[in-house]
Amino acid sequence: MVQPETGRWLIMALAIVVAAVALVLGVAFAFQRSLIYPVGRAPAPPAVGATPGYRDIVFATADGLQLRALYRPARGRPTIVFFHGNADGLAGGVAAMRGLAAADYGVLIPEYRGYAGQPGRISEAGLYADGAGALAWLAQAGVPPGDTVLIGNSLGSGIAVELATRRRDWRALVIVSGFTSLPDAVAATFGIGLLRPLVRDRYASAAKLRGIGLPVLILHGDADRVIGVDHGIALAKAAGTVASLRIVPGAGHDLVWYPATATTIADWLS
Repeated sequence: MVQPETGRWLIMALAIVVAAVALVLGVAFAFQRSLIYPVGRAPAPPAVGATPGYRDIVFATADGLQLRALYRPARGRPTIVFFHGNADGLAGGVAAMRGLAAADYGVLIPEYRGYAGQPGRISEAGLYADGAGALAWLAQAGVPPGDTVLIGNSLGSGIAVELATRRRDWRALVIVSGFTSLPDAVAATFGIGLLRPLVRDRYASAAKLRGIGLPVLILHGDADRVIGVDHGIALAKAAGTVASLRIVPGAGHDLVWYPATATTIADWLS
């Protein structure tokens, strides 16, 4: 039998634990975007004019930002709009697109608000606006949707999926190392399902892919320890018959930089 004094101490200890957990969750909720978007870990952007084959351009967003992008015109091929992943930037995008650029595909790599010294505060809606602004610039440059391929890597897959669902006449959508939703990815990372409702930015890609009306290629490494391969499988299932799934044995979360990835994408597009 628990003595009254012991019972009081147990209740106090439990209250302290609950308060500590609530405090940690409250701080994490308040500052989650700083945790989710680690822009300080991104590589330094290339100097203006320092990327051979590309030219620096500035595009506008609907909420009035002016953001940087790198662009190289196509040579008889479609143009790829590449949405980079978290803790990445223009330099990483150029490296990821090297093989496709060498195959004469056009490439547009937009930078996001809050990344690499760009103006604006990061949010899911904001990154969608950035992607939409980049696509509007490309259309004004004379590249129609039917010649535009959207490729999203990791975090960028959430942006690419959202924009792909806004119209049905894009050439294709390619998802590399993507996730079903950001809450799913966060819950898997920390092993705590209760974190899902606390994640403000959703990027609900699996739900958005249902009924999508354009071809989708999904690439995922089976050794990805950042976003498990089960996410890629679930995305393909959500997209249904329009999806082609390629699981790469032994590949991790750096799949987008594998030379074979560019070859796979080019072969599929052809």
